[in-house]
Amino acid sequence: MLLGLVRAELVRALEAELAALGLDLRFTQFLILKRLGAMGPTTASELARAVELDGGAMTRQLDQLEAKGYLRRTPHAQDRRALRIELTPAGEALRQQLAGCNERVLAAAQRSLDATERARLFDYLQRVLHALRDKH
Repeated sequence: MLLGLVRAELVRALEAELAALGLDLRFTQFLILKRLGAMGPTTASELARAVELDGGAMTRQLDQLEAKGYLRRTPHAQDRRALRIELTPAGEALRQQLAGCNERVLAAAQRSLDATERARLFDYLQRVLHALRDKH
């Protein structure tokens, strides 16, 4: 429950940062742009898995981001049925701008922790995540 509350506050703080910059973006759209920048051009289904969205929700988010000019869908070179999702130059510029938002929110969230405590927290959360994902 505590992890859920922390996540909700992180989302709220990040969306406040986005609004302060005059950006009409929600947290999920921020995640999509961030992940797409890290992954490079990819399919909608791979991107949906990466940000843990179902197909319908991903399509709606991609439609909105495409309408804002931040990404485009192009035919996939190897699979005629699939589309590749890629950032536009405006999307890449925005993604770089968003990195600062992310860093400010995380720094504020961890301001009461020293460097050792931040490292431990990261280690603990990684270990919990790996334990939950390990089905064996």
